[in-house]
Amino acid sequence: MKHQLEYRHLRYFLAVAEELHFRKAAEKLYISQPGLSRQIKQMEDDLGIKMFERHNRKVQLTAVGKYLQSELSNNLKNLDDIFNHAKLLNDGIDGNLKFGYVGSAMQEVIPKILPQFRKKHPNIIFNLNEMDNRTQIEALLNREIDIGFVRLERVPHGLEIKPIFEDTFSLVLPKSHPISESNFKELNQLKNESFILFDRSYSESYFEKVMQIFDHSGFIPLISHNTVNASSIYRLVENNFGVSIVPTTLKLGYDMDIKFIELKKIPQRTTLRIVWNNSNPNPILMNFLNLIQVS
Repeated sequence: MKHQLEYRHLRYFLAVAEELHFRKAAEKLYISQPGLSRQIKQMEDDLGIKMFERHNRKVQLTAVGKYLQSELSNNLKNLDDIFNHAKLLNDGIDGNLKFGYVGSAMQEVIPKILPQFRKKHPNIIFNLNEMDNRTQIEALLNREIDIGFVRLERVPHGLEIKPIFEDTFSLVLPKSHPISESNFKELNQLKNESFILFDRSYSESYFEKVMQIFDHSGFIPLISHNTVNASSIYRLVENNFGVSIVPTTLKLGYDMDIKFIELKKIPQRTTLRIVWNNSNPNPILMNFLNLIQVS
């Protein structure tokens, strides 16, 4: 190679590969467009390959460019993780764990697990971010988080998933509703009510599980509203827009004019699962998995 290939050249290439536009990539990198074009051309000449096809204002990746984009994205992410972990060690911190979670995981499971882990590993930083199931999967594949807590049964290739907590379902009613724990017998007492449910996009498998509850109860529900947020469900129920069914742990942490009736007699249960990327090199991840015995 005529020139020394540097780390920055790889960053430049990935920016252009993502944007497929030299001006936009240059703005993203805070360098001039002519300067970026020269660096990419130098990289192609040094390596003896062609990474981009340039047609007037249109830029496309060649087959070689697509291969490099895939491999460099993964390997530079590993390098970033290594540098970040080294910086933490230099600062006297053993590591960092980034969590994604659905809201119900924060009601009981996460508050129970994290103090146990911190007791054994006091110099760990936790980053917690509430996300829907789909966003967690994308973040895990991109290694933006280390661990997810989801209500899914299957995940894409490259991810591992294990059950961590099984929960019952509960009926959610306005406090003024005539049905109460004392006179509730079966769900079809509410067959003429409007139901407010988590949207199918929240989790396909979770939605199907809730539909099984209605099948088991012998009626098709009138679904008036769908949402991915528990507080939105509760606010709608509180204002008499309908009733709902949610995981029982979601009754914790809310103070609204609603009431819960646990559906103990139905066979359906909802399972909270932990999911992680099996190519994640974070050395703290395995310690966490060993603690909760899902590895």
